[in-house]
Amino acid sequence: MFIGHYAVSFAFKAKEDKVSLGLLFIAVQFIDILFFPLTLLGIEKFKLIENFTQSTHFQLEFMPYSHSLLAVLLWAIIAYFLLPLVFGERFGVISGDHKSKNNKGRKEGTGSKKVAALIALAVLLHWLLDFIVHTPDLPLLIDNSNKVGLGLWNNDLLTYLLEAVLVIGGLYLYMKATGVKSTQVKVSQVNTTEVNISKVKAKVNRIIGRYGMPIFVVLLLLINLT
Repeated sequence: MFIGHYAVSFAFKAKEDKVSLGLLFIAVQFIDILFFPLTLLGIEKFKLIENFTQSTHFQLEFMPYSHSLLAVLLWAIIAYFLLPLVFGERFGVISGDHKSKNNKGRKEGTGSKKVAALIALAVLLHWLLDFIVHTPDLPLLIDNSNKVGLGLWNNDLLTYLLEAVLVIGGLYLYMKATGVKSTQVKVSQVNTTEVNISKVKAKVNRIIGRYGMPIFVVLLLLINLT
């Protein structure tokens, strides 16, 4: 699975507006991002084989630390607890759960836990989507034994259609939830400069939401054809 992972990012952003789309993009690709430096260090291994499947030209030989089910579960748990510590009050968990004792603080803390849970789930869902397309090369445990995979990569047309349906469906949910939103500015609460800045930011966000993400998805679909 390649571009289909981004469908999770779009769907989760549509579900929870407070979560960063950029952070979701990193989360859904995290174990792949982790895999490449591990291969450069010789810790995990793959072999280039032309037409290994209809969709790929490589054989994934050894990747228990990035792509085993147990490892991905651990990475997701780490993400859930570590992100609030790294981002602190900007992430909201610390200020919501540990500093504020009023109802507003508890509400913010609950929302922040939801954000952390979505990021963790985004990391985990990478493995589940990979399970559909990979040949049996996904370890269940860190000892690299008991590998699984349904092998949809052996049919390049079905693989492309599945990924296209997922990412387009995710984009639809994202556009429906956020693409037409605008930011309301109360003039009585801010000065003229702040109003102008807020209007510019709102306009940029609308442009990105309306045009940027569809263009991004089209590029992904074109790249996936190569």
